[in-house]
Amino acid sequence: MSLNDLYSPKQQEVLRFAMNNDYFMLINHGAKRSGKTVVDNDLFLYELMRVRRIADIQGVGLPQYILAGSDLGTVHRNILNELTNKYGLEYKFDRFNRFKLFGVQVCCFGHGKINDLGRIRGMTAYGAYINEATVSNPEVFNEIKSRCSGDGARLLIDTNPDNPMHWLKQDYINKANGKTIAEFHWKLTDNTFLSDRYKQSIIDSTPSGMFTDRDINGAWVAAAGIVYPDFNERIHLVSVDKVPPIIRHFVGVDFGWEHYGVFCLFGAGIDGNIYLLKEWAAKHRSIDDWIAIGHKIVDQCGDILFYCDSARPDLICEMQIGGLRAMNAIKDVVAGIGHVASLLKQRKLFVVKDNVSLFKEEIGVYAWKENADEPVKEMDDCMDATRYGVYSDKIYGER
Repeated sequence: MSLNDLYSPKQQEVLRFAMNNDYFMLINHGAKRSGKTVVDNDLFLYELMRVRRIADIQGVGLPQYILAGSDLGTVHRNILNELTNKYGLEYKFDRFNRFKLFGVQVCCFGHGKINDLGRIRGMTAYGAYINEATVSNPEVFNEIKSRCSGDGARLLIDTNPDNPMHWLKQDYINKANGKTIAEFHWKLTDNTFLSDRYKQSIIDSTPSGMFTDRDINGAWVAAAGIVYPDFNERIHLVSVDKVPPIIRHFVGVDFGWEHYGVFCLFGAGIDGNIYLLKEWAAKHRSIDDWIAIGHKIVDQCGDILFYCDSARPDLICEMQIGGLRAMNAIKDVVAGIGHVASLLKQRKLFVVKDNVSLFKEEIGVYAWKENADEPVKEMDDCMDATRYGVYSDKIYGER
């Protein structure tokens, strides 16, 4: 088996650099599924063995190494489980989320929240591997960097791109000199182990604009323009007679008073598509009125889930007391918009045109805020209810 059977040309380029240069920080950034995490996982093992050799020279019995992800779950999913599947590695954790490998104590941390900071302070590490770095809390990231004070310490970093004003891009990637800081940019096409058919399916299903730029080309671009550029009223607005039998219903809920409160009733069709069957939108309507509407929906569709804006736990509680299966929606803005946009591009999300009004008003003017990965908070009530329902159903629904 040759090296070409194990690693893509891009991965080999990074491996050659890492094994022949004394860098401090190596940043692999770019498109999803491009192969960057695979090579960083292998470099993580290489670094542990290198650290052990340094520790032997210095007479250090048990050197420490930091392994960090957005949370401990991602550390397992993205790194440890992958290495177990690839090499059969097993890990025996202590109660502090540490394990020993190759004579090095690997200390696992989350980096996404400021409360992760206290667990890292005070230690001396001989290196760190930081996965999904753009979601790091910058104070936690800086603390990890400062802890890497052992002789010859290095940081391995991988991430998908974000806004070009993100601190990781401005403070580190843009300042890379190929020595102290080295960076490698990855595109989907760099993964030569993916079939052409699979790569084309990813390209075809990725929404236009920012999502294609980031997820396919690995570019650090700002969100700009209309949020759903692939929406076409001639394609996505359908008459009720085009709706197939529905196998599951769910509701997206955005609460409002001075702005619109919205219920969006969705159905998952036997054809695998999602249909916005009907919207209810009104201002200055009490929660009792909305609960009454919810019961009418339940009478028609069964005991279905209502995915609600978690900013109003009091109203969710009122809905639950009123007998509705209300729960917090998943509110990840970019991921939620990306999922809705992907369904629109793939022609898997349709709207019954005669049963909606606010949706048709908002969809064409729903736009990104300048230099921010979030939409302008205007004309967004039905758009939020749509995102809450459709994205939460992706995570929780019975597919």
